[in-house]
Amino acid sequence: MELKHISELEKATRKGRVELARLGLGLLFIIGVMLYSVMRGEAQGSLFLVIAAMIGGYMAMNIGANDVANNVGPAVGSKALTLGGALVIAAIFEAAGAIIAGGEVVGTIRSGIIDPSRIPDTDTFLWVMMAALLAAAMWLNVATAVGAPVSTTHSIVGAVLGAGIASSGMAIANWGTVGQIVVSWVISPLMGGTIAAGFLYLIKRSITYQQDMTAAARRAVPYLVACMAWAFGTYLLLKGVSKIWKVGFGSSLAMGLGFAVVVWVLVRPIVARRSLSMANSKAGVNQLFTVPLIFAAALLSFAHGSNDVANAVGPLAAIVEVLKSGGGEISRAAPVPLWVMVIGGLGISLGLALFGPKVIRTVGSEITELDQMRAYCIAMAATITVIIASQFGIPVSTTHIAVGAVFGVGFLREYLKSNYARMVDDIKAHHPEGDQEAIDAFLVRFAKASIDEKGVMLTELKLRAKQQLDPAHFSKMERKGLRKVYRQELVKRSQLMKIVAAWVVTVPASAFMAAVLFFTIKGMMVD
Repeated sequence: MELKHISELEKATRKGRVELARLGLGLLFIIGVMLYSVMRGEAQGSLFLVIAAMIGGYMAMNIGANDVANNVGPAVGSKALTLGGALVIAAIFEAAGAIIAGGEVVGTIRSGIIDPSRIPDTDTFLWVMMAALLAAAMWLNVATAVGAPVSTTHSIVGAVLGAGIASSGMAIANWGTVGQIVVSWVISPLMGGTIAAGFLYLIKRSITYQQDMTAAARRAVPYLVACMAWAFGTYLLLKGVSKIWKVGFGSSLAMGLGFAVVVWVLVRPIVARRSLSMANSKAGVNQLFTVPLIFAAALLSFAHGSNDVANAVGPLAAIVEVLKSGGGEISRAAPVPLWVMVIGGLGISLGLALFGPKVIRTVGSEITELDQMRAYCIAMAATITVIIASQFGIPVSTTHIAVGAVFGVGFLREYLKSNYARMVDDIKAHHPEGDQEAIDAFLVRFAKASIDEKGVMLTELKLRAKQQLDPAHFSKMERKGLRKVYRQELVKRSQLMKIVAAWVVTVPASAFMAAVLFFTIKGMMVD
């Protein structure tokens, strides 16, 4: 009995030990950042630099725990990648993107959210940046704890806004930029959801609604993979490689198209060969999208590391620049030292490995069920939306786009299933009552028919029913019953409400936290 009780006690405490180990590893990273910044000792006010670097490391870990889920969540949810494989790929490519192509200059006052000239002195500026960095990190930590994917960009924007207003009043804020960010709350998920739903419908019409799915996949999949290569090639040139090698939008599109042609030539014989042994089913078609999804997760992680990481550590770069200059003029932009980018890249990788699985599961499996085809549509939506928005100057969030795409895929599935159920009820209503054998035979033929043939069958069925002039076919009760088709909910409404609520409160919550932290830091420094 005693051994049994000990075993049960060990099982009960195992989860606590794992959590403690995660916290311990995170703390060791923060301590390592502190020791490294102490050894550098390159700036005046080195104690302030040490504290800022520690907060920067904490921020980077929270970005990894929350924001990176958008890149790998769909691939994990669709079983294209295991959780462990996704963590390894994302950690490597996020760090590589941050360190290799992390950007030479980052706006320290994120997207012009506040006017730094209105900040009275450099000490106040340092307090503003410190409060903003810590508040954004704390908000991301809270969101991760509840499993809500939120925007790192919006967190840092809200934090800079709140700390700036606390330091210099409402006039410091650029309300035009704030308005654009509010509009992006709506635009980002809608664009992502619409594009993802459009790609999924295209795949269903061209492949899964066909009688011979194998032959349809053999024709369509090489083009779909080439389309992904075009989108990702253009995306990487615009958002990743451009930090090393400047290239325009037109040139990016042209080079991306060239890359897509090469991919199509390579993929076509591979798909043809694999289709010979592929099952004529959705499961068989899904297998053709597995490898493209792995590449998509890696490339999205690299682009995220090169673009968003630098922006997130912008306040730390600003603090380093001011301290180096000995309290000189406050600049709107500051170079990001390599060691700051390394902290960002390593912190993101560690945060993803330690605390990322919770949000990855939310995005990948707790909103709607995903397979490889649906995950492909989400990856395409995230990429294309960012490309379109960047050309029109619309500030969008990759988090909102990816999660909106997941919802778009789920709601399209709901609509299609409801529509099919409505057609089945329509078929039953236009057959003679009690003739179940005829109904079953018609439904078998209907299920095997192509989408165009289904439309013809329904039209002919209704025409015959009208010609028979059988009142039983058009009774009031039957017409009323057709409007009461059971709607199967494939999107979890609880997750929808939780995520939308987190999005809405991100900017005000991080702003409030930053304002409180600014007054706290100011009080400690003045005293």
